[in-house]
Amino acid sequence: MTVSPRRPKGPPLNAMRAFEAAARLNGFVAAAQELGVTPGAVSQQVKALEDWTGTPLFQRNPQGVLLTAAGQALLPSFVDAFDALGAATQALRSLRPVQELHIAALPSIAQLWLPQRLDRLRRALPDLKISVTAMEEPPNLNRELFDFAIFYASPEERPEAALVLQGDRIFPVCAPAVAAGLNHPEDLSQVALLQDQTWAGDWTQWRKSSGLVLPNADSGPAYSLYSLALQQAIAGAGVLMGHEALVADALDQGSLMCPFKDLIADSGRQLILVQPPRARRGPAHETILGLLK
Repeated sequence: MTVSPRRPKGPPLNAMRAFEAAARLNGFVAAAQELGVTPGAVSQQVKALEDWTGTPLFQRNPQGVLLTAAGQALLPSFVDAFDALGAATQALRSLRPVQELHIAALPSIAQLWLPQRLDRLRRALPDLKISVTAMEEPPNLNRELFDFAIFYASPEERPEAALVLQGDRIFPVCAPAVAAGLNHPEDLSQVALLQDQTWAGDWTQWRKSSGLVLPNADSGPAYSLYSLALQQAIAGAGVLMGHEALVADALDQGSLMCPFKDLIADSGRQLILVQPPRARRGPAHETILGLLK
């Protein structure tokens, strides 16, 4: 007779993943964003892990959560384990017969900066299958199956291995018909200043850098996507604070103009390209990187 004894079971993988993300990111909300679930789901998974171990891993208080000593002791091994799982998943993916490229990018970058570069990629590598995911927060390339991530970041936020593509210079842009009525920077107080909700402080920052008084700096029409605000600027609805990389094509095409070319400010951010660890880079990585820059 075959003996099949009941073996002890470990905790669910999802519970361990929730703990690792919450511990590494210092909170359930940030972990939920990375994992694509709700903070409540992360909390439940962590509670299940704590019940399994019989030990609290987080201290909960009205301000958030803090790792206990036990949680802190566990974190390094959990990080290494899930990094290794990410590398193994990438190795599996590399076995696919069709070469794929997955790019994560800020929505404005995906819509306004990437298209010309993707055209270059398709012409140079016609067999390459390209996917782009627009997202507000950069993914963790040690875990997620993206080959590149392209975002804006301050020097303090920039990952150590990230490539800086260019600084983020900002300046007003508008349709030629609107520019014709702007003879002096002070004339901006008489037109609608279009606002992008992601970078709500753009106008105030530029105004301070330029030494101007603009009472309407924060009161113009607001848009949840920079590309929407850009289209409204092209349509003549007002003046938008242009981010150099995002408005370059419209300026080249003449659908937008920069009425005050001597008044340019530095936003303090940089356009960066993040790569996965060297061991996870595919055979065409350097070629693709060169075409993206």
